[in-house]
Amino acid sequence: MQKLAFILIGLGLLVLIGWLAKDFFMADEISVFIRIAVGIIAAAVLMLFGIAIKDRIAQSKKDDFEGVDN
Repeated sequence: MQKLAFILIGLGLLVLIGWLAKDFFMADEISVFIRIAVGIIAAAVLMLFGIAIKDRIAQSKKDDFEGVDN
């Protein structure tokens, strides 16, 4: 149940972020340079987040707790 709650929260946040991003990138009063810079920064943050998740998953698969006693 907890995983479902996190998935729903994540989906809700993605919808809100997408709605805000659409409004930001379609606004005429914001300079094209600023919109491009924000887009590049957002893409870089998403890439770093994805790399961190991938590394965390790979590390959790390699962790073996042979020295741990029950």
